[in-house]
Amino acid sequence: MFGLGNLVRRNFEPLVLSLQVFVDLAVLLLSCWLGYLVGLRIGGTGRAPDLHVYRQLWALISAVCLVSFHAFGMYSPVKSLLNMEEFKAIAKSSIVSFLVFFTLVVLLRSTTQGAEGFLFEWVVPAHQWVDLDFNLDVTSFSRITMVITFALILILTTASRFASFKFIQMLHQRGVGNRNVLIYGAGDTGRTLQRKFMLVPTLGLNLIGFVDDEAERADSAIGRFRVLGGRDDLEYLVGLHKISEVFVALPDRDEQEVMAIVAACERCGVKYHVVPRFYHLLSYKIRIENLDSIPLISRAERSQSLLSALAKRTMDLVLSSVVLVLGAPLFLMAAVLILRESSGRALFVQERIGRDGKPFRMYKFRTMHLHMGGDAPAPNSPYDPRITRIGRFLRRYSLDELPQFLNVFLGQMSIVGPRPEMRFIVDQYGPLELERLRAKPGVTGLWQISYAREQAIHDNMDYDLYYIEHQSLLLDLVIIALTGFAVAKGTGAY
Repeated sequence: MFGLGNLVRRNFEPLVLSLQVFVDLAVLLLSCWLGYLVGLRIGGTGRAPDLHVYRQLWALISAVCLVSFHAFGMYSPVKSLLNMEEFKAIAKSSIVSFLVFFTLVVLLRSTTQGAEGFLFEWVVPAHQWVDLDFNLDVTSFSRITMVITFALILILTTASRFASFKFIQMLHQRGVGNRNVLIYGAGDTGRTLQRKFMLVPTLGLNLIGFVDDEAERADSAIGRFRVLGGRDDLEYLVGLHKISEVFVALPDRDEQEVMAIVAACERCGVKYHVVPRFYHLLSYKIRIENLDSIPLISRAERSQSLLSALAKRTMDLVLSSVVLVLGAPLFLMAAVLILRESSGRALFVQERIGRDGKPFRMYKFRTMHLHMGGDAPAPNSPYDPRITRIGRFLRRYSLDELPQFLNVFLGQMSIVGPRPEMRFIVDQYGPLELERLRAKPGVTGLWQISYAREQAIHDNMDYDLYYIEHQSLLLDLVIIALTGFAVAKGTGAY
């Protein structure tokens, strides 16, 4: 058992990725089968619902989709922030697979199948081999059924990957598949890394401790971790604790010193990651050029295209109108319950700072007693005495944010974007924090669905910077879907 445990620990990612291929294949075949059944119900399975024909198509669909999944990086061990890029890749690969599949059907329908042609074999439940003959009549299968099938592929693959991410996170939280790591450098950057590791245990990183060459930091405690030694102890620590990776967090050190640490990691045969100087600059989309042999970093074009802006505004108008109309009874019920419990208005109106620093009046359901509101830090506990009983319920399920859809309808906010802050907080912004004001503030965003949602917004700039640099309609749809899961779980604000 001990040997098996070591094998799993050393090869956790390859094993998971291999298993993921089989899970994806099962989901693809399930989607095809359900699509066929739905087609039967609506009478759209073609001229004759020949299961043999559809089995051939299912084999082709599975092959095309798996190749597309691989091409869009769905089997990469490197994960993005909150798996956003993976969810976007599912949508992109599903659309591309749909187009490729229909193109292949058109090209292969005149191909005769035989000893000299294309030969595909597929194992069916009856344990018989089925020859695939793509000499297909387009009327022998329903294109509507195929559209339904690919819609199911998109939905079920998204749900499957969401479940896979949660399962892997659960394993990491229980210590399964975690990689032992060291942080080289116990300064501010190293401590920031430590906080990230503690905040997001699902990264699969098991921090053992720090390495630092400063004599005054030797054997000192940083939180519940210690400085275990210096560069001369690195090889011993790597072997003793079976270290897989070292994070070099010394962005202010001399280049030669950092390169010497990198060389020491290479001699130990351990993987290393270096936090670069001006690492916040690399949070942006950048362009790397060369002036002879000197690399130059510049920021990529930041302007949003007119088409993207129009699509985002159209989605905001449509969804906000739907929420305001269909949610009117809920709005009225919430207002009555608020007024019954405490005196004052049902709505809380406060000035917030929007895009380009423009102030606007933001609407929320009042969740605190009237004399306890104002420009004060947000509650960080459900038992904060300022919060009313109905307010506690509204905040838990984020229902207090519903009136902000009026701000969205008026164009002051968007459904997805950085959360708007109060003026006294914005007045303390530095150049990095001011980047938040480049985008229209949102009702929801990456921060709300992250592990850092219980901490201050302005202390977690990574999420807002990522969104601003990668914003798109597809990313908005992914965030809206994940927000729905978070609201259903009741993981809203305190």
